[in-house]
Amino acid sequence: MTVLKEKIIEAQAAEAVLKSESKVDSLGRAYASGGRKNATARVWIKKGTGKIKVNKREAKPYFGREILINVIKEPFVATKSVDKFDVMATISGGGLSGQAGALSNAISKALVNFDSNNQKVLRAGGFLTRDSRVVERKKYGLKKARKAQTYHKR
Repeated sequence: MTVLKEKIIEAQAAEAVLKSESKVDSLGRAYASGGRKNATARVWIKKGTGKIKVNKREAKPYFGREILINVIKEPFVATKSVDKFDVMATISGGGLSGQAGALSNAISKALVNFDSNNQKVLRAGGFLTRDSRVVERKKYGLKKARKAQTYHKR
């Protein structure tokens, strides 16, 4: 019985070592995908100077608002790696706010894939959790999801 327990513990230790390895391809890039609302983002990060390209365009003109750029850069600030990675992303679906949230989620996952030591900081900051809130569907007989017609007694 103890021999079996020892083998299980060894297997778990070997599995933990495999999980801690970085998932970087031959070009030095880490890949991840993220989502928010109806937006999905696919991201490749590699060592660089902090350039962020979204759908083959620079991030600032793509998003337009500074607050969205700050949302995107939050994972880098949390891991103290601002201007150390170049980001190449393709985003589809949703609006600008949802796309910025999806990109932030994907960058966080890619940072963990690049270096697993980032996971603790990003998990504590809530960057790795996908925000599952989506628009509620419209119901039959109502004007919107919950808005009904005004009630008249007479």
